[in-house]
Amino acid sequence: MEKILITGASGFIGSFIVEEALRREMEVWAAVRKSSSREYLSDPRIHFIELNLSSEDDLRRQLEGHAFDYVVHAAGVTKCIHRDDFRRINTEGTKNLIRALKAIGMPLRKFIYLSSLSIFGPIHEEMPYQEISELDTPQPNTAYGRSKLEAELWIEREAKDFPCVILRPTGVYGPRERDYFLMAKSIRGHVDFAVGYKPQVITFVYVLDVVQAVFLALERGKVGQKYFLSDGYEYSSRTFSDLILQELGDPFCLRIKAPLWVLRVATFFGEYFGRLTGRITALNNDKYHILRQRNWRCNIQPARDELGYQPQWPLSVGVPTTIQWYKDQHWL
Repeated sequence: MEKILITGASGFIGSFIVEEALRREMEVWAAVRKSSSREYLSDPRIHFIELNLSSEDDLRRQLEGHAFDYVVHAAGVTKCIHRDDFRRINTEGTKNLIRALKAIGMPLRKFIYLSSLSIFGPIHEEMPYQEISELDTPQPNTAYGRSKLEAELWIEREAKDFPCVILRPTGVYGPRERDYFLMAKSIRGHVDFAVGYKPQVITFVYVLDVVQAVFLALERGKVGQKYFLSDGYEYSSRTFSDLILQELGDPFCLRIKAPLWVLRVATFFGEYFGRLTGRITALNNDKYHILRQRNWRCNIQPARDELGYQPQWPLSVGVPTTIQWYKDQHWL
């Protein structure tokens, strides 16, 4: 039986990776923290292991004696109160894990690192927008994107002999996800808020398509390769909200499109409030740069050609499924 370790197993994407690994009858080890919720990790077949990604020495001790065939590194943060935490968790945590695995001589067949399209930032923003490809030079404008890029560059530079494949999904949505849920919650409250007057092209990927790509990468991914992931389609900034409205029964909705400076003010005070209260808020400096970016097109053809990746969940299918889950769980 193949043995797989999944970091970030209690998180949105990680919990779905765990479920797919169980479906494939793998021996699944879920890496968690003491404080991690196990709400979506109730299957009795799951083995748990506590890993301290902030310490290479701790990781060596915690991993010693194990022999995993695969590691999927899905642990990380997308929002932080303090900017330095992105680097500490997303960058240094990745370095520590790989160093520890190498130090104990773990005979891995494949290591999958979940990165992000956000590492590229606002490029090709002259119309008509061009697809972001691996040949482009990343210009991240968020603390999150910079932390992910720094981890990628370290892997490329310092872990050349490590069997790593990198996946770069665009905006991931689906059941259990909380950021896009806030948009659905706002629309249910009869307000749809958008910013910027220049046309925006957005891409999405449903969580189960990301999971599909993870296991294809385990089987077929080329070591050292990096693959973009989306559902294969491009959308206007309004498509997502229109589908949400439809699934909510087309209630009255006030559509507000504000200039970017309004968002800049809101996120400035949101960031300040978060630091003052110690609470992570969705309105922060990173959110400003994410919403400001106009071009999210990316080239998924290498994933199609080399992995056999075939996205199954366009927005027209994924949004209804997601909204129904929110309803069933009484989130909406």
